[in-house]
Order: sequence, then C-alpha cells, then structure tokens
Amino acid sequence: MRIRWGILSTAHIAVHRVIAAIQKSQYGEVVAIASRDRHRAKRAAEKLAIAKAYGAYEELLQDPQIDAVYNPLPNHLHLPWTLAAMEQGKHVLIEKPMTCTAAEALQLVQACERWPNLKIMEAFMYRFHPQWDQARKLISQGAIGALRSVHSWFSYFNSNSNDYRHHPEMGGGGLLDVGCYCVSVSRLLFQKEPVRLSAMMELDPRTQVDRYVSALLEFPNGMASFTCATHMAFGQQVLIHGDQAALLVETPFIPPAERPARMVLKREKAAEEILVPQADHFTLQADVFNRAIKENAPLPWTAIDAWKNMRVLDAVKQSGGAKAWVEV
Repeated sequence: MRIRWGILSTAHIAVHRVIAAIQKSQYGEVVAIASRDRHRAKRAAEKLAIAKAYGAYEELLQDPQIDAVYNPLPNHLHLPWTLAAMEQGKHVLIEKPMTCTAAEALQLVQACERWPNLKIMEAFMYRFHPQWDQARKLISQGAIGALRSVHSWFSYFNSNSNDYRHHPEMGGGGLLDVGCYCVSVSRLLFQKEPVRLSAMMELDPRTQVDRYVSALLEFPNGMASFTCATHMAFGQQVLIHGDQAALLVETPFIPPAERPARMVLKREKAAEEILVPQADHFTLQADVFNRAIKENAPLPWTAIDAWKNMRVLDAVKQSGGAKAWVEV
C-alpha cells in the first residue's frame, strides 16, 4: 500500500520540491492538490500528473481517499489547517516553522495527545540528509573532542513585497523563515535545550518584520551563535567547534542535489575533506514519514520537538525587543 497524499496549496516549495520528492519516495504518491483558485490547482495538477484538483482546502481534507497532507501554507495558517486536517483523520507534514509561536505549537502537541494514531511532523528536511548522520557520528566518536560551540549562518535577499515573509501578521521575518534552522541545528548537535540567550534584531522600517537577527545561546554543555537575514547575500554554513578540532559543514540546510555535500574536519595542523554522497533529503524525509504511517512507528521528531524549538525562537524575539538576556 502506498500512502496517498494531498497538498494544501500550490506553494513554490510544494510544486518545485516536495511533490516530486513524495512521488519518488518508496511508499508515497500525491493524489490531490488544492488551491483557493481552482484553475490554479488544475494547472498544477496537470503539470505534475496529479489526479485530483480542488478549489478549496476543505474539499481536499474531506476526501476519504487521502491519508496524509502536506501543509506548506504561510506560517499563520499552519496551525488552523493542520488542526482541520487532523479532525478529518489525516496525518500531516507541516512546513517549517510548525507554528508562529510556542503557544500555538503547544496546541498541536495537545492535538497529538487527542489523536495519538496520527503522525505529525515539522518538515525540517535538512535533518534527513546523510551529512548530518555523518557529522553526529564524528562528534559522538570524539573526532573533535568535547563539543563546545556551534556557529551557524543562513541568509538570503528577498525584495518581493508581496511575499508573506514581509507581513508580520502572516508570520513573516527572517527568524521564523531561516533562523529556525540555526536554532534547530544547535539543539540537534548539543542534544539539550539552551538555558538563556541574548539577541540583536533589526526590523525593516517599512514592514516591521525582522530582517537581521544575531543571537548567542547558552547551553548546559556549551554555546551556540547564529546570524540569519532576509536582506543579505545568500549564504549558509555551520561551524562546529570541539576542544581538539572543528568541523565545517559547508551546505548545512540546502545541500546540493547534483553533487556530494562537503564537510571539512579541521585540526591544528591539518584539514581533512569529507564528501558525503549526494542525496535527495526531501525524498528521504518522505520515506521516513511514509514508513511511520505504514508501520505505525514513532517519528524521529514529534510536535514536542517543534514546540521546544519555538520556545527558543520566542525567547530570541523577546530578547531582541528588550535588548537583554532572556531565560528559555
């Protein structure tokens, strides 16, 4: 049996990455797509060889032949449409960030308790690329000594005023869009939660969404720092420091699909290049989610993890506004 997917909206990431990944996955197939514009849904369905096109999200959710839903709607719509999907008995893969606030994420945690048989996961696709298995293995084997710090950077330039990322009421801003990756990878590597943090934040004077954010996070066993931006040249990098060596992950969040991902293990007098075979992390993510549904098996990350990530993002906002250290 293949898991039958419905897609909520014709969002760019769905049409250009996730739908194809699900179609290539071992156990999944996309059978329906919905848009508020039925003609747009039909055009996407024809282009992507999807059988059904709906002119309303409600129609898709009411289709009994759909098992799982991918929700790539603007951030402020993640919570209501995920809850609506769960009420119809659908499993949901939610584009990051899962919600706009920790309070909203907690509502999804509580919904998962009400419907324990439904699989709900935040779509941090980067975690499924094998380079992170390799990085975590190197750290656990002592290749860098004791892990002490994680420095990450993720930025791009977005001047499209119609993009929801420029609208604060829709969950816009760089922190929720790309800063969430930096917080996530720091927590992934330390395997703990930060205890306090300090952030600097610059708002766009016209839209009032954050366009530059830098933060310092104190963990029980080290520190992390990051910079994210939506008005800066594109870039991504994670530098992991131990007391004996450092590990540079060159393409941590958007690894190349056409060539190996590259990491560099840097010691005091030598550097070792590590090439990780190319992989489609979107398809790997779909495979894991589909298997969890088929086998009623646990997911590697749940709504609780998303809630914990949102707690940190909320604290970054609070600290940036108050210009002070904030406990998480």
